[in-house]
Amino acid sequence: MNKKDKSQNRDLYIKIRVNQAEMDLIKRKFRESGMQTFSGFIRTMILEGYIMKIDESKFQEIHKLATSVARNINQITTRFHDTDRLYENDIAELKDGVNQLWQPLIFLQREILKIRH
Repeated sequence: MNKKDKSQNRDLYIKIRVNQAEMDLIKRKFRESGMQTFSGFIRTMILEGYIMKIDESKFQEIHKLATSVARNINQITTRFHDTDRLYENDIAELKDGVNQLWQPLIFLQREILKIRH
């Protein structure tokens, strides 16, 4: 056996302890992965997996802003149906809300792109 073949041998192992709930979750994720072998799945997760700490306040901010924009759209639509007029102030307010919504979305996109290979 040459040196390259010997380096490919997987003769070392890592042993970890998990509880039943953790094992069930790991097995479920393995099944969902579509990978052929459990050891290959574990190896891939260890070597290429990511642990992400997500700031949930950014999602709450996005939800709040999106709700505000949706509410403004509904108010503008109702007012338009009542008056058959579209007011510049309404459109400006809506544009401002959309611009505010883009800022946290762009931040999240940058954070996600950081983890790509």
